[in-house]
Amino acid sequence: MKMKIRVCQGVSGIIIITMVTSFMLVYNSSSGDRSSSSSASSVSSHRVDGPAPSTRKPERLQRLLTPTLEGYTGVMDHKPLKMHCKTCALVTSSGQLTGSKRGEEIDRSECVIRMNDAPSIRYQRDVGRRTSLRVIAHSSLQRVLRSRQELLNASQDTVFIFWGPSSCMRRDGKGHVYNNLRLLNQLLPKLKVYIISRIKMLKFDELFKKETGIDRKSSNSWLSTGWFTMAIALELCDRINVYGMVPPDFCRSSSHPSLPYHYYEPAGPDECSMYLSHERSRRGSHHRFITEKAVFANWARTLNIHFHQPDWKPDAVDTNMNSSYTPVPAGS
Repeated sequence: MKMKIRVCQGVSGIIIITMVTSFMLVYNSSSGDRSSSSSASSVSSHRVDGPAPSTRKPERLQRLLTPTLEGYTGVMDHKPLKMHCKTCALVTSSGQLTGSKRGEEIDRSECVIRMNDAPSIRYQRDVGRRTSLRVIAHSSLQRVLRSRQELLNASQDTVFIFWGPSSCMRRDGKGHVYNNLRLLNQLLPKLKVYIISRIKMLKFDELFKKETGIDRKSSNSWLSTGWFTMAIALELCDRINVYGMVPPDFCRSSSHPSLPYHYYEPAGPDECSMYLSHERSRRGSHHRFITEKAVFANWARTLNIHFHQPDWKPDAVDTNMNSSYTPVPAGS
């Protein structure tokens, strides 16, 4: 618990005040231009002959019809997230995407989902330009702020979902990450910032145990941002195209290529070395990347999940994994 508190406290309000105020003027001065540009693009792509009809009523109707996703709460208004996508591109941060030229394909999806501080600028050809949803770990908040010009200033249409332990996200004044997110949203009110509720976090723990038979806490396991992102996508999307995720047995092959863990850190750690070291470690808290990928592969046998770059399909049913997961209907 002390370790968690220290991690949370590391994201200090002073740092956020200093960083956020430095780009408030940039955000506010540019939002009008971006809004006009976005509106013009939208009208152009749906242009019809004759006067353009008013969109106010359809937009209101669309909001009423959009499913409510319980467990994702706005940091300012505490309202649940309303969002739905027919097709989603879930873009991992893997070095598998380097040189893939999948960017245009990714951007053709209705919604594009990214994780933590993974950038698109300078990597558009491989990972696309658009971001509809970004799922962020509490420990990545400072890195996101350091990349504020791209990830925040130019992302007023992006939904941000932050996850973290309850000690960081509590709303009684003692949750340091939650407090800082409220401050951030007060300074930048156009940002769509949500957190995962404590009850929802417990459900993600229960899901991990149900699918693997492993108790997360007793096994010293930390669920990865990839785990939360995939589970959220199952609630959000009718079809999920995952880019850059290797199959669960990929790193156990002696012939696997050596690629960076993150496409934007080419000199960073090797992907498979990272996966294997975390999976095998029994000291301290670690992610179980390979175990999570085995669960995702199992879900893909019965759910509308497809893997690209590398392109692969799961083998026949794995009797060692449960296959009982079904997405919770929106609003339930």
